[in-house]
Amino acid sequence: MHRRDFLAVSASAAGALAAGCTARPGDAGGSSADCGDPGNRETYHNPVFEPVFADPTVTWADDGFFYAYATANDWGDGEGLRVVPIVRSRDLVHWEYVGEVFETVPQWLARTGRADRIWAPDVARYRGKYYLYYSLVNRGPDYPLDAQGIGVATADDPAGPFTDRGKLFQGFEVGVSNSIDPQFYVEDGTPHLLWGSLNGLYLTELSANGLSRVGEKTQVAGNRFEAAYVVKREGYYYLFVSSGVCCVPPDVTYQVEVGRASSLAGPYETKYGRDLLDSYGTLVMTESDRFLGPGHNSIVTDDCGTDWLLYHAYDRSSRFLANGPGDPRRSLMLDRLVWTEGWPRVEGRSPSLASETPVVDPKV
Repeated sequence: MHRRDFLAVSASAAGALAAGCTARPGDAGGSSADCGDPGNRETYHNPVFEPVFADPTVTWADDGFFYAYATANDWGDGEGLRVVPIVRSRDLVHWEYVGEVFETVPQWLARTGRADRIWAPDVARYRGKYYLYYSLVNRGPDYPLDAQGIGVATADDPAGPFTDRGKLFQGFEVGVSNSIDPQFYVEDGTPHLLWGSLNGLYLTELSANGLSRVGEKTQVAGNRFEAAYVVKREGYYYLFVSSGVCCVPPDVTYQVEVGRASSLAGPYETKYGRDLLDSYGTLVMTESDRFLGPGHNSIVTDDCGTDWLLYHAYDRSSRFLANGPGDPRRSLMLDRLVWTEGWPRVEGRSPSLASETPVVDPKV
């Protein structure tokens, strides 16, 4: 694993979910967190990490740190491609660079040229290890939809080293074009995978060790969506999705929507009863005057039971990285998730400039 110099973090500090979200590991009963008036807490400012941290996924480890992982990018600092960068934080606001999951991009794609990127990882603690599912892509001129695929790597420690376990499947093997954007989810002890991007979102059962697909796929949402992220709350499964154009600023229309169901396999419906198989979702957040294209979220629950959305967005004043290709500059963002009558949203349904910090007990 690469150990590059520490990168500065651009953040200034001044009802709990069940399966699917990230919460403190083990028994949090020893927490002495102050859950009083939020107005008495320090304030943070978005973004919480720069220059780029697209498609974030996060886990809360036994050492008290949150570890986050992101799409591979060249950050424009002369260090080249960071193949699934890892950062960590004790408070979700101040992040430090740790390293990378891979030294080079894996090469197991069939029926296409060399893979050149890893996109949209998803991390989970399972069977005492850290599982990282990832999207392996060839961004060639024709972008072969049926050849993109999902792989998995494992580690004993969230900082690595990770061992690549190879291919889970490619699109042509499961009949799903653009098979990227995985999410690992355990239901009643059985591991599952959700995945898909703008060609339907799907669910399948995995083997007990999480390293292969078993059973048949089930479609849970239509072609409008990508970046599936399911959490369970008060008897409902909530499917968070991203829709719109993600990555060609200024023509970005990305936003976060949601549907809910009484079963992991759906049907997922909006607040007004429309099925996500053929409808838009209920809006969670969209663009603001400053931030463009918020999306591809993960969810964390702090020590006071408040839920937080980690996601990426563009600052309208600085939309591209200072690297050769001029890649999109999607920075890491953080906002509190508000639940009203069983439906989630970000306050104001748009990214905040500043907010009160999450509550994380440093003594636990």
